[in-house]
Amino acid sequence: MAIEILIVDDNSDIRNILNELILDAGYKTRLAANYNQALTEIDKKVPDIAILDVKLDKGDNDGIELLSHIKSKNKDVPVIIITGHANIEMAVNSLKHGAFEFVEKPFDQNRLLNFIKRAVENLNLKTQNKDYENKLFSSYELVGNSKNISTIRDQIKKISLTESRVLINGPSGSGKELIARKIHKNSNRSSEPFIILNGALLDTNKYELELFGEEKENGSISYGALEKANKGTLLIDQVSEIPLEIQSKILRVLTDQKFKRLNGNNDVNVDVRLICSSSKDLKDEIKIGNFREDLYHRLNVFEINIQSLNDRVSDIPLLIDYFSKKISDNYNIKQLQIDENDSYILNHNWKGNVRELRNLIERIAILQPETKEKISNIVKESLKNDTFNEKIKENSLSVPLKEAREKFEKEYLTIQLKKFNGNISKTANFVGMERSALHRKLKGLGIKEFN
Repeated sequence: MAIEILIVDDNSDIRNILNELILDAGYKTRLAANYNQALTEIDKKVPDIAILDVKLDKGDNDGIELLSHIKSKNKDVPVIIITGHANIEMAVNSLKHGAFEFVEKPFDQNRLLNFIKRAVENLNLKTQNKDYENKLFSSYELVGNSKNISTIRDQIKKISLTESRVLINGPSGSGKELIARKIHKNSNRSSEPFIILNGALLDTNKYELELFGEEKENGSISYGALEKANKGTLLIDQVSEIPLEIQSKILRVLTDQKFKRLNGNNDVNVDVRLICSSSKDLKDEIKIGNFREDLYHRLNVFEINIQSLNDRVSDIPLLIDYFSKKISDNYNIKQLQIDENDSYILNHNWKGNVRELRNLIERIAILQPETKEKISNIVKESLKNDTFNEKIKENSLSVPLKEAREKFEKEYLTIQLKKFNGNISKTANFVGMERSALHRKLKGLGIKEFN
């Protein structure tokens, strides 16, 4: 698709020179001779790039007003400001409002074309990033038939079309970011940015800069996560790791709906839906003084809790099949034939949860084993240090046979119940027992049945 550039200048000679120059460079153009024409063109269709004269027929800063209008519609549009009345204050003002470049008249044509080329590269990079994000949205699904995952799917449907703040709790690698992305994708903000700020990965001294941005001495602006997410969704991942002094500032933003950039004097108003996630229990963090209780109540308008993979074993076969197909497609190889009922996989202690399972399947894909036996060997080698069999062996060697048998039966039947999502009929059929006999066995071993 050809890049379209809007040219706005009240001088017809300059307008025509710019038009010929840009058309010869292989781009499409649209022209506007005054403020109202430019406003009409922008509202009709936001251009890919804009070249704006500062002073038109409406006032001394027409171009700055049009710049702000474009940015309010799409802040990623590169805007080049041109003027024959240049001064430092005007240049600084245009850059503060988000101009990509500032050019004085009479302009050097090669220099201007170079600015346009850079603007196109900047635009393409942002477009690629958005395409990548969209592929992420569509490429992974919330897979599982466990009660926990079914509940979360229903919750996503209900809250996506609201503006409520959401707190997502769950262990590392369980799918918290995926849930946040699904909420955004199904919301009225889906065409706007989805920005992630990871509280656990930031330098302690950079929280304010990353959140609020900065106004630099040269007049340029470094935008923070709040402004980048304007009209869209901001996910603060691992919100428990945000320092207390920054927590109080986030609380102030939620209360006032505005903030100041670092070194800035003016309030910045933003419209952002906030989603937070945590691997720690924030109530416990409140008790030990690491998290503000008032901020917790502000964030926790709606709560989603995703369980560890060990608590939803019935989802593992579905995830194996799902990731096998996805990863085989990504590597352009024949679909991996992984045994979905492999005891090493089903009984593994998945500390890394779904992420760890996906990494295992990707490791198999990279090694490209030719047979099921070789796949099984990779699985055993990868998981050998923490399997159900190893745990049973450890627990059984130091106790009498009867006690060892009971421990094995309890571990084994608990795993099978989880695998079949608590369904007694399916569990009984798989283990080769009558339903009534299984009920008695579960009761005798002290295993609580669940639905």
